[in-house]
Amino acid sequence: MLNNNNSSASSPKSRSIRIRKASIGGTTLRRKTTFCMMYPDYVCLLKKSLYGLKQAPRAWYKRFADFVSAIGFTNSKSDNSLFVYRKGSNMAYLLLYVDDIILTASSDDLRRSIMDHLGTEFAMKDLGSLNYFLGIRVTKHKGGLFLSQRKYAKEIIERAGMGSCKPSSTPVDTKSKVSATTGGPYANPTKYRSLAGALQYLTFTRPDISYAVQQICLHMHDPRDAHMNALKRIIRYVQGTLHLGLHLYPSAIANIVSYTDADWGGCPDTRRSTSEYCVYLGDNLISLSSKRQPTLSRSSTEAEYRGVANVVSESSWIRNLLLELHCPVRKATMVYCDNISAIYLSGNPVQHQRTKHIEMDIHFVREKVARGEVRVRHVPSRYQIANIFTKGLPLILFADFRNSLNVRHPPVSTAGV
Repeated sequence: MLNNNNSSASSPKSRSIRIRKASIGGTTLRRKTTFCMMYPDYVCLLKKSLYGLKQAPRAWYKRFADFVSAIGFTNSKSDNSLFVYRKGSNMAYLLLYVDDIILTASSDDLRRSIMDHLGTEFAMKDLGSLNYFLGIRVTKHKGGLFLSQRKYAKEIIERAGMGSCKPSSTPVDTKSKVSATTGGPYANPTKYRSLAGALQYLTFTRPDISYAVQQICLHMHDPRDAHMNALKRIIRYVQGTLHLGLHLYPSAIANIVSYTDADWGGCPDTRRSTSEYCVYLGDNLISLSSKRQPTLSRSSTEAEYRGVANVVSESSWIRNLLLELHCPVRKATMVYCDNISAIYLSGNPVQHQRTKHIEMDIHFVREKVARGEVRVRHVPSRYQIANIFTKGLPLILFADFRNSLNVRHPPVSTAGV
């Protein structure tokens, strides 16, 4: 989610809309079954796509995209679910997820006009100002937006049967990572996978658990008792921090700042490194990742440099998206890394014997640096925010970095507000 002074995502002009699913007419289930028994070798030529078939999502998207294009919207190349409208000073953004829509416009008149046009083609229901979307509660306050998944987190805790568990102060300990072969096989792997998948979605508003969730998801194919214990610790942490959520503040779109780090050879089984990054637009966290690298790195410099290449790629996508939203970023993207060798490598055109096998990444980053689109700078490890996605941290340092991610308490409600 992008937030800026001119964005109407935090204003009353932002609306949530749901398109009512059209009922499918035709024969009853019994008649269809009889028809199939009488003509087992026949196939049906459909005049309309049926809800639930594999072709239905594509057919629905094409119909919707064709209609909104006819009324003046253009489809974003960076995100196919985003449509942008601009005529003079009038602007509107439309975000589509199946039959749920977020529509935000520069004026109420424009928003109502667009909704009227959509209403002529689709059966729609106006859900009012944006307050709940895809399980995320959106609370507007004087300082911006507060995104929370408290209800969803409670459901995860109840599903795990840990409603009365003792809270934990951090989601992961500071010990070494758990091996894939530690302990015996967990008795209910389906439950493990279900809870791990649910926690993945929770990271949208709780980036403070991203590293811990990434670690347990590495073992979904063969969960062990030790892995389940690590998962339970995450749930205990969530139990004690249900009130926390992600804050978005009004901020001018002036610069993109990112932090990247890597845990060289951190996996005890494959010895692969884990790359992490977080990207800020103004004061707001808008993108993050904690992912194991697909190949082995021969040195810490190589592991860190691959992390730099990953965050530069993500930042380039964000810049292109903002350009389509007519909010271009003029300044260079700042990338902060705590490995000095990786910083030198991004600007030094000399070919190094130990890094020639990562040539494509080197050329990609160097080209961005040479154009002035990216600047790679050093940051001391104490202020490297991406460390929270790399390893288990002591409580004081963890709480400090969590606050830097804008994961904080909900806004204080006052009388009359």
